[in-house]
Amino acid sequence: MKAICWHGHGDVRYETAPDPAIEDPRDAIIRVTRTAICGSDLHLLDGYMPTMKSGDVLGHEFMGEVVEIGSGVTKLKKGDRVIVPFAIACGECFFCQKTLFSLCDRSNRNAEIAAKVMGYSPSGLFGYSHMLGGFPGGQAEYVRVPYADVGPLKIPESLTDEQVLFLTDIFPTGYMAAENCEMEKGDTVAVWGCGPVGQFAIQSAWMFGAGRVIAIDHVPERLELARTWGKAEVIDFTKQDVFDTLNEMTKGRGPDRCIDSVGAEAHGTGSFDAVIDKAKAAVKLATDRPHALRQAIHCCRKGGTVSIPGVYIGFLDKIPFGSFVNKGLTMKTGQTHVQRYTRPLLEKIQSGAIDPTRLVTHRAKLSDAPALYKKFRDKEDGCIKVVLTP
Repeated sequence: MKAICWHGHGDVRYETAPDPAIEDPRDAIIRVTRTAICGSDLHLLDGYMPTMKSGDVLGHEFMGEVVEIGSGVTKLKKGDRVIVPFAIACGECFFCQKTLFSLCDRSNRNAEIAAKVMGYSPSGLFGYSHMLGGFPGGQAEYVRVPYADVGPLKIPESLTDEQVLFLTDIFPTGYMAAENCEMEKGDTVAVWGCGPVGQFAIQSAWMFGAGRVIAIDHVPERLELARTWGKAEVIDFTKQDVFDTLNEMTKGRGPDRCIDSVGAEAHGTGSFDAVIDKAKAAVKLATDRPHALRQAIHCCRKGGTVSIPGVYIGFLDKIPFGSFVNKGLTMKTGQTHVQRYTRPLLEKIQSGAIDPTRLVTHRAKLSDAPALYKKFRDKEDGCIKVVLTP
């Protein structure tokens, strides 16, 4: 089959990869009909995620048609059209029973690697390093899906692939970020980063009863989408001091809830801490650039909540923990428990409460992915979200 494969920092290729096969009775094989490039994939392109191997198939946002099932699969049949959550879950372990699906105890077949770094292993992920299972991803013509009775969700014929594709990751991720804010009706929510997850966090904040949403970024087209589709007030951090502006907008109190949708590669253009972060990362003295997280902690009102859907890889430097403790903040994080949210969010799409296709700016063939990875990373040509067809 053809797939998008990782070959090192800045090097992804469209090439031939091994066809997937049933390895366990609970497996299914999916013929991919739509896939996407996620902001998290850029951490792989930029070499931030360890334990990648040359030839690894990328991609964790994908959907398609069931073409083969293992003998233990009872809920799917050939021909079913399904979306597939990016986190792989068994559905039976202690954590799955608590609907903490991204913490599944059984799905990471390389759990010992993750445990050495994290203490305990999270679930396996599609297309996201050998530390998280080494599972070939969905930027491919076909994918093997373990625990196929647990993750995939059948999609009604009335909905297009593009309408539901983002149920695999970024819509539930933005939604869980808003849910983790534990907001009260009328709260002011500040969202750092207006990429795909940030846009869905904005949409979801309104669903949870926000009174105001303020979006922070510097890319004009992302700020415009946050303003028009997201109905958010916007701050361009290259033109306005974020703390002073938020302080003025909230009459000296600060936003009630802060969402860091940026993660490990914050730009923080021109700020001293961001320059230091970039220099340290370049010489391997740090693994992440957490400018947005520092700023969210600093800006959040006393007693507020900081929610982090943005991906962090390893060790962070100069986190203002004194501010966090003395202001009595709450922090909630985590890879998304996608299986918890797919059905209720599908209902929101069916009802017309949200149109996820508004996010798509670039549609292309899978073979175009290497060029679009770079365009997405460099924020060229108004690129906010790329959808690919094998």
